[in-house]
Amino acid sequence: MQKPITEIQDQKILDKAIAHYKEKGIILPTFKEQENPELIPDKIKNKLKGVGLWDINPLNLFRITWKNEAVDSGGLFGKVNYIELPKAITGVDAKIVLLVGKYFPTGAHKVGAAYGCLAPRIITGVFDPMYHKAVWPSTGNYCRGGAFDSKLMDTESVAILPEEMSKERFEWLRDYIGSEVIATPGCESNVKEIYDKCWEIKRTRKDCMVFNQFDEFGNSAWHYNITGPALEDVYNLVKNDKSRFAGYISATGSAGTIAGGDYLRNMFPHLKVVASEALQCPTILANGFGGHRIEGIGDKHIPWIHNVKNTNAVTAIDDEDCMRILRLFNEPEGHARLKELGIDDETIANLHLIGISGIGNVLSAIKTAKYYDMNQDDVIVTIATDSADMYGSRIEELREKKGSYSVLQASLDFEKCVLGQATDNMKELGYKDQKSIHNLKYFTWVEQQGKTVDELNQQWNDHEFWPSMFNQTERWDELINEFNEKTGLLKKL
Repeated sequence: MQKPITEIQDQKILDKAIAHYKEKGIILPTFKEQENPELIPDKIKNKLKGVGLWDINPLNLFRITWKNEAVDSGGLFGKVNYIELPKAITGVDAKIVLLVGKYFPTGAHKVGAAYGCLAPRIITGVFDPMYHKAVWPSTGNYCRGGAFDSKLMDTESVAILPEEMSKERFEWLRDYIGSEVIATPGCESNVKEIYDKCWEIKRTRKDCMVFNQFDEFGNSAWHYNITGPALEDVYNLVKNDKSRFAGYISATGSAGTIAGGDYLRNMFPHLKVVASEALQCPTILANGFGGHRIEGIGDKHIPWIHNVKNTNAVTAIDDEDCMRILRLFNEPEGHARLKELGIDDETIANLHLIGISGIGNVLSAIKTAKYYDMNQDDVIVTIATDSADMYGSRIEELREKKGSYSVLQASLDFEKCVLGQATDNMKELGYKDQKSIHNLKYFTWVEQQGKTVDELNQQWNDHEFWPSMFNQTERWDELINEFNEKTGLLKKL
């Protein structure tokens, strides 16, 4: 049966890692420090003042947080980075707020999920950073985050992602990080092909350890403990005396980010947790399949780490809407139209902070507000996992395919794709719906990926299962502190 990672597995491997990190000067941050950077020692903060946000420097492990200053170099920490969209953009009375992932190292929050997978294996003597290569199967940002973390933690990485992902991803992995890169057939939706490559690596490369974000509970545990409190912090920043935390929207993807909803449920029991997916591949909505262009939300299956009991509704967003809004939010003609509508310059200047999946989350938030008849007292919080700055090639492709953008086209896109969002392609999930979705895990994970029926039933029937998996970070922090104490590096700063 599945158990939390709590005990040291191989003391010899652990001792080697401690000695190696002592030599290389690598200090591991605790998960509590990533949640609350005020806990980071002042000596580390002083050193960070001379480090760029994306620099290959182990100190940037301490910047795996939602609370980085919004600067490229030398920044420290403050409040959670977020943007609030006015009704003039969303067309709904409910307040829609997005956490901003751009100011993580690598420009996306997946660097945190990857740390939640790799660090526990190092501090328990499972992963030998001088022998093993960390394999990061992904449909986008997770392999970027994993490769970056691997570099900072002085181990080699293998990134696996679909061949149709944006060229920026491939160039950065190869040229900046120096990772081995494997391109698998297909697009965002072709997760099965990635899994097949992982099995091939497991069979043929003994020095490789696969960190599959779709079944690694370190992914969801990181989001539960770091993203969850950040969502609560943002709500507290924007609320008033009448406010109600009404909804949390998350693209399904690996089901890591949506675990923030499990944390929020403890604080706000009436909150609606809504999964967002692509209409072209409506896996939860209709057991559907297909390809789509919303980069960052791989699908065609239910992730092993998705606590489906905690998902109240699902929305499916047309990827064409996302691509058209990408242009609206980032082309000068789009900005001109938004300014004509009375939207302030600061809001317009911040729209580039929302990447393609973030746009999908915004559209899902609009659908959710309309479906549940939410009003001005309701607050919906969602995630901009990365920014449009990572999709310059996609905007160029759209220009080549559809021609130059215009204010007229911006008007059409805004009316159709934003204000025209309706409550179709959306489903509220009852108990039987949730169980049906959970049962879909069988076909991927038991039939194909080596899980057992007992493990599948454990997830549904054992009420202590999910809390035990989410709360592993308390034990991991103990082990991290022991690890750092043995390297002696903190004392020498």
